[in-house]
Amino acid sequence: MWFFARDPVRDFPFELSPEPPEGSPPGPWILHRGRKKATGSPVSIFVYDVKPGAEEQTQVAKAAFKRLKTLRHPNILAYIDGLETDKCLHVVTEAVTPLGVYLKARVEAGGLKELELSWGLHQIVKALSFLVNDCSLIHNNVCMAAVFVDRAGEWKLGGLDYMYSAQGNGGGPPRKGIPELEQYDPPELADGSGRAVREKWSADMWRLGCLIWEVFNGPLLRAAALRNPGKIPKSLVPHYCELVGANPKVRPNPARFLQNCRAPGGFMNNRFVETNLFLEEIQIKEPAEKQKFFQELSKSLDSFPEDFCRHKVLPQLLTAFEFGNAGAVVLTPLFKVGKFLNAEEYQQKIIPVVVKMFSSTDRAMRIRLLQQMEQFIQYLDEPTVNTQIFPHVVHGFLDTNPAIREQTVKSMLLLAPKLNETNLNVELMKHFARLQAKDEQGPIRCNTTVCLGKIGSYLSASTRHRVLTSAFSRATKDPFAPSRVAGVLGFAATHNLYSMNDCAHKILPVLCGLTVDPEKSVRDQAFKAIRSFLSKLESVSEDPTQLAEVGLPAPAPTPVPAVPTTSGQWETQEESKDTEEDSSAADRWDDEDWGSLEQEAESVLAQRDDWRTGNQASQPGQASNPGHRSQESDWSSWEAEGSWEQDWQEPSPPEPPPEGTRLASEYNWGGPEPSDKGDPFAALSVHREAGAQSRRDSWGDDNWEGLETESRQAKAELARKKREERRREMEAKRAEKKAAKGPMKLGTRKLD
Repeated sequence: MWFFARDPVRDFPFELSPEPPEGSPPGPWILHRGRKKATGSPVSIFVYDVKPGAEEQTQVAKAAFKRLKTLRHPNILAYIDGLETDKCLHVVTEAVTPLGVYLKARVEAGGLKELELSWGLHQIVKALSFLVNDCSLIHNNVCMAAVFVDRAGEWKLGGLDYMYSAQGNGGGPPRKGIPELEQYDPPELADGSGRAVREKWSADMWRLGCLIWEVFNGPLLRAAALRNPGKIPKSLVPHYCELVGANPKVRPNPARFLQNCRAPGGFMNNRFVETNLFLEEIQIKEPAEKQKFFQELSKSLDSFPEDFCRHKVLPQLLTAFEFGNAGAVVLTPLFKVGKFLNAEEYQQKIIPVVVKMFSSTDRAMRIRLLQQMEQFIQYLDEPTVNTQIFPHVVHGFLDTNPAIREQTVKSMLLLAPKLNETNLNVELMKHFARLQAKDEQGPIRCNTTVCLGKIGSYLSASTRHRVLTSAFSRATKDPFAPSRVAGVLGFAATHNLYSMNDCAHKILPVLCGLTVDPEKSVRDQAFKAIRSFLSKLESVSEDPTQLAEVGLPAPAPTPVPAVPTTSGQWETQEESKDTEEDSSAADRWDDEDWGSLEQEAESVLAQRDDWRTGNQASQPGQASNPGHRSQESDWSSWEAEGSWEQDWQEPSPPEPPPEGTRLASEYNWGGPEPSDKGDPFAALSVHREAGAQSRRDSWGDDNWEGLETESRQAKAELARKKREERRREMEAKRAEKKAAKGPMKLGTRKLD
């Protein structure tokens, strides 16, 4: 009967990586990369293959297996699992890299710093102190090959193959038999006489001196090179010389060596070492100490190694927030460390914490989140923003603290592209309307207008139509001068979102009112915006086909016959259009009073002729400046002073267009006399009589009041005719009365 034995290597929960082995240190072990089969997490696997005739080496490997399995210390290589068979030994540890390979890679990358070396040596010396002082064990193999580095940059002491007891139990030190390792033995061991009196740590401290020399100068080829410190830092040289002294009695204990190096001005007395020591004991620190530590941490993170920040500082920050009630102080270092993460790591580690922070009622945390939103907004997806973040952020609009309200407004610049239709066009606009109209802080009203101008392109077409013009018009009447400037800049920033009718009838009248603003900064921006909008209107006037691009019907290219059009027809059309706009604006914005400005402008339009709109609609903008004169007086005074006449240059006659086409630039708008061709606008203007004086170079009153003069003449003629008819009727009645009574006799008295 056959029995089939299971292969223990195949059933082992870890597997070797197919990649070739890393730079394995000298000794019986070969270092492989590996992973855990269940989770895929990376590990390191030390493999020893049992060979015939190598019983001594096999015993050394088994002893190292046992030592590593029983020793637990933060600075000693961490044992995870192991496998022992007749053919091989497998020791699974945390994922590490040999120190020699790590230093070479860091030097090639140009990122090796003394801070890293100081903390790494600190960890090795601390591990030796634990072995010698607490366990009474002699490592007997301290060298570059016995040190490994994990993914956080932490140095771990390994190579426990030749360890023995300092108390003499189990015999003396095992024989190495490997020249690469025996070169680190102290001279008193090479002498073999045993005459020198030494401490139990003397040999390991000599080997520590060799390790320090190799870290700064490279591989140690012969012991005589130890006399020259080479590139060892000056602050470390005195302590290094104690380690490699010929007298083993004077070599310091590992604990005293650490104390000497941590003294003021010492090699290990720096911010990096202090940070690491605090993080190791953070669980037993007082809350006040933690608060101070996290406040000062962000200043030092820029000088710390990236791997250390990602794999050691970040877990401690997340733990401090989750379980230590650290609060808002962890935000700044948390987001600084987050810069070192890729998108996937950021989603897994930072975003869940950020989402949880937004639900906090701590004002300090809320305002810091808003201030630093730029650092993490790119990692937030739209569902998370709309369902878990925006509902908490909007509470900031109603906060009594002005700083939180202001930061909430500014944060909308980053959140707007990720908001859905309801949150952006309904909820956000309600809060913006209230802030712009009722907030007592001028800077907040100004920032609300600025933000609205920048997010205008994200709004829906219907929201833009009913909100932007009214909101920016309201801002131009704000008593806070920067708010008025923001209103003008808002118009300019969203100029491509308005129709030609809105530009001519709503925006330009508002901007013209700001040309006499008391603040020069407001006037300057107003003039720039006016020139921009006029240029846009003029380009459409010169090329009517551009009307199709803004959604308006383009006029036919054939000449239009000069049909008389009465002013009453213009008034009826404009009033019906204005009435529709008034009703729609009132229905939509009564709650937050966004449309009040639009209603004022439209009521003025309904009372005046279409050609008077520009002058009249600008008057509400002067309501906040009672010292200003009326619009007509301002225009007349400017004509008297000649400011427009000095700056305006008469345009040259345009080139003749193709036959059958008339452009608006051909008509007489205050320039040279028109040509003899038929003018489609002849019925809408009154020509000067022959022999009248030549027109002025400025915008003359006769050009702007053509239709108004015609209307007044028609009304005056009608009134004159009515008065004449009334006079004739009265004279006829008097004549009838006289004829009925007859002539009165002389001397008689009229009794009736």
